[in-house]
Amino acid sequence: MWFWLFGAIAAEVFGTISLRFAEGFTRPLPSVFVVLGYGFAFFALSQALVRGMPVGVAYGTWSALGVLLVAGIGAAFLGESLTWVQVGGLVLVVAGVLALELGAQHA
Repeated sequence: MWFWLFGAIAAEVFGTISLRFAEGFTRPLPSVFVVLGYGFAFFALSQALVRGMPVGVAYGTWSALGVLLVAGIGAAFLGESLTWVQVGGLVLVVAGVLALELGAQHA
């Protein structure tokens, strides 16, 4: 199930980065990548869920790692800024997901 979740995360990040290049869906190829990326992301997320992953853990991990990766890619490769306040926010998001995961292991 983790394989499917990480596939969902990769596809969502791919779709989101493609969205940046789609320019309001006026560029055909990046627009197709957006639709394919998000389509596969939801398919893969559903596969993780059907295999028994709790929805809170799956969605929390998916969204937190997605935000972390998109922000990192934006800062590293797309010339976007990443302030220390934003880095602190990302740390808090990841800490929240870790709390969700650790709480699910004890439940």
